[in-house]
Amino acid sequence: MKIMEQNRVYFFDTTLRDGEQTPGVSLQTPEKIEIAKGLVRLGIDVIEAGFPAASPGDFEAVQTIAREVKGTTICGLARANEKDVQKVADALKDAERSRLHVFIATSEIHMKYKLKMTRQEVLDRVKSILEFAKGKFDEIEFSGEDAARTDLDFLCKVFGVAIAGGATIINVPDTVGYMNPNEFADKIRYIKEHTPGIENAIISVHCHDDLGLANANTLAAIKAGARQVEGTINGLGERAGNVAIEEVVMALKTRHDYFDDLQVNIDTKQFTKVSKLVSRLTGVVVPPNKPIVGSNAFAHESGIHQHGMMSNPETYEIMTPESVGAEKTDLVLGKHSGRHAFADHLAKLGFQSFTEEKINDLFGKFKELADRKKQVYDDDIVALVVDNLHHKKAFELVAQYYKLGEKGYAYADVRLMTPEGEKADAAVGDGPVDASLKAVERVVGLPISLKDYQIRAITAGKDALGEATLKVEYNGRLYHGRGISTDIVKSSVNAYINAVNSVFLAMELEQQEEE
Repeated sequence: MKIMEQNRVYFFDTTLRDGEQTPGVSLQTPEKIEIAKGLVRLGIDVIEAGFPAASPGDFEAVQTIAREVKGTTICGLARANEKDVQKVADALKDAERSRLHVFIATSEIHMKYKLKMTRQEVLDRVKSILEFAKGKFDEIEFSGEDAARTDLDFLCKVFGVAIAGGATIINVPDTVGYMNPNEFADKIRYIKEHTPGIENAIISVHCHDDLGLANANTLAAIKAGARQVEGTINGLGERAGNVAIEEVVMALKTRHDYFDDLQVNIDTKQFTKVSKLVSRLTGVVVPPNKPIVGSNAFAHESGIHQHGMMSNPETYEIMTPESVGAEKTDLVLGKHSGRHAFADHLAKLGFQSFTEEKINDLFGKFKELADRKKQVYDDDIVALVVDNLHHKKAFELVAQYYKLGEKGYAYADVRLMTPEGEKADAAVGDGPVDASLKAVERVVGLPISLKDYQIRAITAGKDALGEATLKVEYNGRLYHGRGISTDIVKSSVNAYINAVNSVFLAMELEQQEEE
């Protein structure tokens, strides 16, 4: 990162780290790689791939992304201790360009109740951890956790120690979404004026959305001199989420007059594709009224609005749908399409890293889908690919059968391939979905409870693919599952099985940690 390029705003994406902390979201490594490659096509400057010290699975994901994803800086998160920092160094050793993101809490409430450290002890820890990290990474970013509620003079002192130790990016997180735009801008200006060595660093901001002010706070900070934005696609994240990168970028581009023509290295036409990819892989549906990427973002129902649009689109649209890639879904392939055409279209949709074996497998599933559907759309193909990204399957559906009985009751039996071989069971429920999921639960043999269930059509028409997304709870944790089929019962069963597989993967990783 060129420190002196002050007319540019850099974008640091933490969808794969903070975004994955969204309750019920758990991404597997192949899914993370697809999102990371989408972020590269988008033009993201830094990808925070994960928290390597958190678990063996997180370490493996960061390490794999560092090896396979090129064209951007790959970052790993660490607490201010040597074990965490070394884990990041080990995970990022093959990265084209690496960054350590190291943090420690700086607010009184965090230091007293969480860290149980004095101010001097925090300053000493910052100095020692920067000395340990020096030379292990291409870049070092330092964050003062809960900076928004930290005494300003102490915060400037902490940042000064970090810069003296080699940090070239200083992050000011509003960890709990506490700030208002004017006071956050004042805080950024104060840091610029009172932090020793700040002229040798970029000021970054990371705003949470607890009060619905993440975007406003971020833009106010940029106006005050911040030059890196940390956020996620679709605003994902724990609690109310993070600032949505797509909203900040389009605000800067649409209101470039107000923001002094600041430059961004983002291909905005990729936003809709990347948003849909993240939504499908995480199972978090984008609200229709979501700015920039929501399905209604460019819809006009009011007669007055429609009249204005027909006369001149600029009457009600301050940006075009095409500028964010929100173009009409087109019919692309059918049952007579060949493998070469299918592979070419996968590449156009952004899936460029599949092996020949994987393409052949997907092509077979595409032909099965094309036999059931008269028209196959881009969204159908993306859904098909996403549904087959899982690399770890303890359970797979072999066959299912259901029938409706009297008084609304249904009977279902399922046959699954399990770690112990094929098993089958049956159940009765309030409907075919309820009965089928109960039968799966009987085969699996774990007390898993369904917490959320949604079904939607991916594209138009009577033969549209049905996408089921659900969340299950096991041992106090939420797990997400997704499934697609033209049969909504089958898509629901597949979603449930995917969630169960996530439970088993988590159990396996916990066992590895204990060993």
